[in-house]
Amino acid sequence: MNTSTESRRLLIIAPPGSYRLAPYLKAAIRFNLTPLIASTSQHSILPRSVEGIHIDLSQPEQALQTLLELAQRCAQQHKPFAGVLGTDDATVELASEVAARLKLPHNPASATQLTRRKDLARTALQQAGLNIPWHTRIAIADDISLHGELNFPLVIKPLNLSASRGVIRVNNRAELAQAIDKIIPIIQHSEDQTARDFLLIEQYIDGTEIAVEAILHDNKLITLAVFDKPDPLQGPYFEETYYITPSRQKAQILQACEQQILGSCQAIGLTTGPLHAELRIDKHDKPWILEVAARTIGGDCGKSLKPSADFNLEELVISYAINQPLIPEPQTNSSGVLMIPVPKAGILKRTEGLTAAQKIPFITSISIDITPGNEVECLPESSSYLGFIFAEAETPEQTEEALRAAHNELSFVINPVWKIQ
Repeated sequence: MNTSTESRRLLIIAPPGSYRLAPYLKAAIRFNLTPLIASTSQHSILPRSVEGIHIDLSQPEQALQTLLELAQRCAQQHKPFAGVLGTDDATVELASEVAARLKLPHNPASATQLTRRKDLARTALQQAGLNIPWHTRIAIADDISLHGELNFPLVIKPLNLSASRGVIRVNNRAELAQAIDKIIPIIQHSEDQTARDFLLIEQYIDGTEIAVEAILHDNKLITLAVFDKPDPLQGPYFEETYYITPSRQKAQILQACEQQILGSCQAIGLTTGPLHAELRIDKHDKPWILEVAARTIGGDCGKSLKPSADFNLEELVISYAINQPLIPEPQTNSSGVLMIPVPKAGILKRTEGLTAAQKIPFITSISIDITPGNEVECLPESSSYLGFIFAEAETPEQTEEALRAAHNELSFVINPVWKIQ
């Protein structure tokens, strides 16, 4: 690993509880960078050896000024920032603003703003002539009977949430009204007023789904992995479970997907850094863009990517943030991850079958991230999983079979929640 960055700092802007924080901290240290974490959390989310600064993400102008003043002090101490990273959707725009002011590699803030708002992104992509489902924005206060003819089935979703939270398929107006009522409590604490007042509805695209992990550099797309999602995602909720790479889609379909992704980046204005895209492929093999995000894959799923024998995904991302890009290598074997779904809401008491699951051939690791005694939720309210199962094998079929077998060995004892009215 390059050591020329010694005595320089990496600013990592993260929301409280980010899955991505720990991997980025380890990666920064491998670059001999001193990580400094900026977060909203009032309580320590860091090891004692890591510095942190409190910012208010709901006050972006104030947070920007705080971080620019911090950058100036660090430079005066001869420990300037070598790069700036936003770990999650909620922080990529602020990270772009800070990096731009410091003349460090960055996406335009206008581009990262679009990736955070599904309605604005859809408009930009539609204007560029890309494959986008029919969509419109509706006010939650509207009488839905006032909306003209609607071509069901539709998908209704919040403007700025991820991990399928609040995303619901509806097949008629009655279900649409029920879905709006279900989503309102989910979005009521959003810091974006527009995201509290409006929702996006779009045409449901029947088909299979893939996710693409890539890096942008000099406006060029470097694909790291294409993940199949073998479980049908037909609703009413869209819980993501299995991610398997390499994809088993035909080469011409994957090429068409890549063209749609690159066109989306150009339409939105993204130029550098990590990219996560999700697409649907219909029965005519036509790819439809569902999401383009200026971040890495969600949760702990990045562990399933092997960009090189010498570095992991987070180290690759940092290399582009500090303008010392590493070159990824094609992944030769298959790998995959299961985001363990929550079978029912309640209080997690214990996990059973873990030892048997770990003995399944090709399983590399299993992590249960919810501590017993904590409450768990299902979609559409939930924003987290019980944990992750990872596998590596020679073929995608072997990887998928191993993940399913390990999942079948697990059982979760979840007691109901008794709430006093």
